[in-house]
Formats: sequence, structure tokens, C-alpha cells
Amino acid sequence: MKKRKLGNLEVSEIGYGCMGLDSNYGPATDRQEGVKILRAAYERGVTFFDTAEAYGPFTNELLVGEALAPFRDKVVIATKFGWDIDLKTGARSGGLNSRPEHIRAVVDASLARLKVQSIDLLYQHRVDPNVPIEDVAGAVKELIGEGKVKHFGLSEASAATIRRAYAVQPLTAVQSEYSLWTRDPEAEVLPACEELGIGFVPWAPLGAGFLTGKIDEKTTFASTDFRTVQPRFAPEAMQANFAFVALLKRVAERKHATPAQIALAWLLAQKPWIVPIPGTRKIQRLDENLGAVNVELTPEDLSEIDDGASSIAVQGSRLPEQSMKLTNG
Repeated sequence: MKKRKLGNLEVSEIGYGCMGLDSNYGPATDRQEGVKILRAAYERGVTFFDTAEAYGPFTNELLVGEALAPFRDKVVIATKFGWDIDLKTGARSGGLNSRPEHIRAVVDASLARLKVQSIDLLYQHRVDPNVPIEDVAGAVKELIGEGKVKHFGLSEASAATIRRAYAVQPLTAVQSEYSLWTRDPEAEVLPACEELGIGFVPWAPLGAGFLTGKIDEKTTFASTDFRTVQPRFAPEAMQANFAFVALLKRVAERKHATPAQIALAWLLAQKPWIVPIPGTRKIQRLDENLGAVNVELTPEDLSEIDDGASSIAVQGSRLPEQSMKLTNG
């Protein structure tokens, strides 16, 4: 596995998104199975693992801390703060909380769960409209000065917010949803990252599984799976959006690859400082995802993908309306 730079932080060119092991995609994975796949990812060259206090809440960080403990000094662990979650009970208010004192308490709790002395990369999970981003960046700057955090990042932030935060504490990475059917960051966020030397981490790089080609009109999701309320996964929207999968399949067949590998290779080809973090519960899918690094897309291939995608109108918003209000702050 080759390496890439997020700012001055070196990581594997494909990371591993840990969220799906504990939340959002139905019942949580068996703990030992979770440990097994995280260690399998490391054995295959993955050195960048993404978690958050909100996943579970708390259980995902505990899983990551246990699984990666044997090779802690060889991996980069990213986690996040920003939701209003009771640190003792895990109860959620449903709102945001990036008050400096809360950030500090969350970091101390995350350090204990992850079994680390310092958090490699700490993201604000969502921009809190009630706390100036300068105050948030200042709080993280203090934590960096104390050695509890090494690098600062933002998730789902606008270019203007990124610039304001960077003026107080330089950012290492920005994380947002980005894939062939979710290209919002291209207009302003990616140019800002390039200008400031910030790495970019696409979450849901496979469109929450849709771009793999493994989902069809007969697919059913568990009641706790977030895709049951995601507009793009409504039956009528899926029918229209299958055009993206057809495009990926055409290219994949010619390149002797899979649609998932083409989708990830396309992201890797956009910028050398982009590091996608696909997640999976299956070793077979892990191997498939990591195989994307061996897929070479020519300029002609990329033009075909871009031209084809530009002619498809995405049906449905990427998140439910309430969730969309908490993005691009």
C-alpha cells in the first residue's frame, strides 16, 4: 500500500471507515469480528482508521482501541467531537455541542477509550452554529499544545469556515461526503484545501454501498439502517440512480475490475492528497476495496466517467432534510 499526505500527516492511500461496525448499517458487528477485520485491514497495509465518539456512542472507539493496541505506533487514528452526548450515559440530545469545555471532556474520554496518549487527528464532527469556529479552533490548539491532540480537522464544513478555523489553528484534513454521485466539495471546499495545503478525506466514497453494484430494487435494509430514511435510497430514486452503477460497470468490465474499485480509483485520481475511507464488515469486500489502488485510470477513462456522470441527474438528497441542516456549516 502506497502512502499519501494529509497536510504533513502520512497515511495509507486508502483508509478504513469504522462507523459501520457499530452504527448506521443495522445491528452492530460482533466484537471479535470487528477486531478481526480491523486487524486484517492493518495486515493489508491500512494505517489510517476513522472513528468517532458518536459511533455507538462510545463502543466504536472502544473497539478500535482494543483492535489496534498491538500496533498503535504504526497507525493513525482519527476521531471526532461535536455532538451533545452525555459522557457518562451516552444519552443524546440530538443537538450539537462544541463548547470548549465540552471538547476538552470529550477528548479526555476518547483518549481513555482508544487507549492512547494522544489523538492523531481530531475532527469537529459538525460545525456548531452556537460556538464561533475560532473558539473551537482555539480549544483544539490548546489541546495540541498539551500533547493530547496532534492534528486538527473539520467535517462537513464550508470553505469559509475552513479558512476561519485555519487562521487560528492550521488544519490537517477536512472530511466530507464525496463520491461520483456526491460532488458538492468540488466547487469550493477542494479548492480551499488545495490552496491551504489541507488533505481531504471522502466519507461514503462508495455511496453507502450503492456504487458497488451490490444493491438492487430487491435489496432490503434493517430497520436501524440509515439508508431506510436516506432520500437517494427511496425506490423511485434508486431506479434513476442505477445509471451511475451502469456507468461504473461499463468501465469496470474493460479494466477487469469491479464497480467499487472504479469508484475508489476515480477518487484517488482526483488529487494526490485525497484519502477515501470505505468501510466494510467483510474480508472479501476489504480486499476488493484495497484492490482499487492497482486500478490505473487513463485520462480517457476519467473523461468517460466524468462525461457519463455529468449527464446523469442524481435523484434524492444525500441525507434526510434534518441532517442536511447540519452540513456545510
